[in-house]
Amino acid sequence: MVTIRLLPDQLISQIAAGEVVERPASALKELLENSLDAGSTDIQVSLLQGGIKQMRVTDNGAGVAKEDLMLALTRHATSKIASLEDLESVASLGFRGEALASIASISRTQLLSRQVDSKHAWRIASEGSDISAIEPAALDAGTVIEVSDLYFNTPARRKFLKTEATEFGHCEEMFTRIALSRPDVGLMLQHNGRALSRLTIGQPERRFSEVLGSEFVAESISVDESAAGLRLWGMAAKPTFNRNSRDTQYVYVNGRFVRDKVIAHAIRQAYQDVLHHDRHPAFVLFLELDPNLVDVNVHPAKTEVRFRDSQSIHRFIFHSLNKALAIPTGVSNAVTANQAQYNPFSPQGANTASANPVLYPTHQSQINLSAHEGPSFYQSMFGGNQSQVFNTTSSPVNLLPDDLASKETLHDCPLGFAVGQIHGVYVLAQNKEGLVVVDMHAAHERIMYEKLKNALDNQTVQMQPLLLPVSFNADKLEVATVHEALASNHATLQQLGFDIAILSPTTLAVRAVPTMLQDADAVTLARDVLRDLREYGASRVLTERRNELLGTMACHAAVRANRSLTIPEMNALLRDMEATERSGQCNHGRPTWFQVSMTDLDKMFMRGK
Repeated sequence: MVTIRLLPDQLISQIAAGEVVERPASALKELLENSLDAGSTDIQVSLLQGGIKQMRVTDNGAGVAKEDLMLALTRHATSKIASLEDLESVASLGFRGEALASIASISRTQLLSRQVDSKHAWRIASEGSDISAIEPAALDAGTVIEVSDLYFNTPARRKFLKTEATEFGHCEEMFTRIALSRPDVGLMLQHNGRALSRLTIGQPERRFSEVLGSEFVAESISVDESAAGLRLWGMAAKPTFNRNSRDTQYVYVNGRFVRDKVIAHAIRQAYQDVLHHDRHPAFVLFLELDPNLVDVNVHPAKTEVRFRDSQSIHRFIFHSLNKALAIPTGVSNAVTANQAQYNPFSPQGANTASANPVLYPTHQSQINLSAHEGPSFYQSMFGGNQSQVFNTTSSPVNLLPDDLASKETLHDCPLGFAVGQIHGVYVLAQNKEGLVVVDMHAAHERIMYEKLKNALDNQTVQMQPLLLPVSFNADKLEVATVHEALASNHATLQQLGFDIAILSPTTLAVRAVPTMLQDADAVTLARDVLRDLREYGASRVLTERRNELLGTMACHAAVRANRSLTIPEMNALLRDMEATERSGQCNHGRPTWFQVSMTDLDKMFMRGK
């Protein structure tokens, strides 16, 4: 007969270790978080053989008292919580009181620590379940913990470890996560005696640049939004700086790195309108909220969290990122000297987030033509003040201001002014930085797409009756779709700006189209709209499928390749891009323009050499 019995403490610890210490990187995470919770400002990490042979973490934190050393290696012993109320509002990275004990149970561990007011340090060691007596040691204030021969007493588990290079890669990624989250802490990483990374204390932007590269910072947008006790700050890469994997995605909740489905979905939604479908965005984002509103006690690894109001979190993150990504081309995010000095990790910073936002400067191009050359050039090019330029309806209107050639006006044009067109596809423009190359169809498609979205949101899609209705042969499904739309008071088609009538069982007539699309092929446009209505239904077309349909409509209305534009038409397109949200990408996520600097052009032609 099988009886129930208590498991030995050593086996209990090894079972727990299986959840907490999946691989060397997991152990390193716990050790680093302990150092951060101790208030360390300088942490050094040394690894041997990918952390399998040894990992050593040295910090200058508060240290551990002699009488607490034995408890430090004991399961469910912690200084970070003492009651259920503490557990429900955890502010520290560690709190479960089992990580260090789990690590010690499957390794040879040595712990040295000295508090600032202690005369000397104390040392304790363990080998699996065998813990040594506490003895004096020599050490400056802080703690050194050395973990050797991981899984030495659980050989079956050790067999699952990968190669040294793979395990080190995971350890390095764990180091990166910690480094990004705490730019107020200096960090060093060594592997097999070789120093790989030395990070000094600095501003967040500097740390992001040191860890992820200067290109990430140069191609990112600063984010800092606060509402209802929530704050989202950090940097999100522009859609053009995309990746083929999720290797540059870091999200922190109250300083803790997490992988959360709610947050991930909100970020994907914010990028879906500007990112190509098979690419991934890059970002380092920090969500701050009341600890009582988030449960971090979900899994021993502590990378999962649960929010009390996940829908509010989702909306807040989506709208914050959507707002940041919607900045029109050329809008500056320049900051004042006082804002640049703001430190989110200071005690004052935590309480004054909305008053002192963390902002990061981004590049802004500006036109800067010399007074003796630029104005006369453009005056002659535009032929005075009666130049007719291109607008979204392709009808000629005069959009150029009287003082177009003035220095002030030129400085308001980040994309500069057009100088020509290549093969009816690309517009070339000159700005302060050098050459701007614009894909005119992609750019105009984004402009039309945003105009259609705004019009539909505001229920102001204007309908343009056709002088002569356009009839076409339709199949039974197309006729049935129109019949269904007519039966429901024509609401869906009218909202989209269409008037389509049934002339016979096999013939439809387009009597009106959206004003913004009056120059598009009415039949092709109508067929695309009816196809979406038939496949997805009216309610889905106006909700979850709305953007796809509007994207199709915008593509029909956008200026086509191989169309020759006049210089004024090109300039009007550039001005529309500067005033349109997300104009740096078409609605498929492809870039609409590129900047080629004078430095790059000089290199091409080896000028100055």
